[in-house]
Amino acid sequence: MSEPLILPFPPPDGAELKKAYRNLYLSANGTEADKKRIGNPANLPRPWDPASCTNPALRRELWAWLDEFVTWFNHEYVWDHNAGMIPACWPQHPHLVHEIAVLADQRRRAGLDPTSSALEEWHRFGIPGFLQRLTTRTKNSCDEHHAAWPAEARSSRGSNHPATDFRSQLFSGDVATLRPDDPVPKARPPAVHLVRRSSGELMDPVTGEVL
Repeated sequence: MSEPLILPFPPPDGAELKKAYRNLYLSANGTEADKKRIGNPANLPRPWDPASCTNPALRRELWAWLDEFVTWFNHEYVWDHNAGMIPACWPQHPHLVHEIAVLADQRRRAGLDPTSSALEEWHRFGIPGFLQRLTTRTKNSCDEHHAAWPAEARSSRGSNHPATDFRSQLFSGDVATLRPDDPVPKARPPAVHLVRRSSGELMDPVTGEVL
C-alpha cells in the first residue's frame, strides 16, 4: 500500500481556536467596528501563550492541537531520537509546553506566508534553537518513562514562606531608600562658551551670533 512521503502540517482546528486567531487578526487588521467589538486586544487569548487561554473549551482545543503538532513534528523533523525528540510526557514539562506552543504558532504563521521566506526562517532558526534547548534541558531523562523534576526540591525551597518573606524584606528595604517627595533636580542649562573663528572673530556656538 502506498503511503505519503510527507505528512501535512496540522492546522489549528476547533471553533474556539479559530475564533481566537480570527479575533487576533481583526484586532490588528479589521475595521473600526471589528476593533470596537473585540475590545482591548491585550485581553485576547493568545494560543502561543497557553496560560492566556482561560476559556475551558479553547484550552481543550489548544491541547488537542499541540498534541497533533508534537506527533507531526517528531515524525517529520526528528531522525535520530538523541537529536531531540519531544518526549511523550511533554505536557508534564511546563518549559516544553511554552516552547512547543510558540513553535507551533510560528509554523502556522509561516504556512500563511505567500512566499517561502518565513518557512525557511523557521527551518533555519526556529527548529535548531528549539532542539538545542530541548536536548540541553531534558537530555535523555524521559526516553522511556517520565522523570521527576530534578529542580523540584530547590524550587520549593525558593518559593516557601521563609524564602518569600526574606525576599519581601529585601524589596521593602530597597524601596525605603527612595525618597519620592524630594524635588526632582532641574537639568542644568548647557554651558555656553565662545568659539574663535579662523578669521579671529568670536562666535556664540548656541546662537551663532558673531561677537
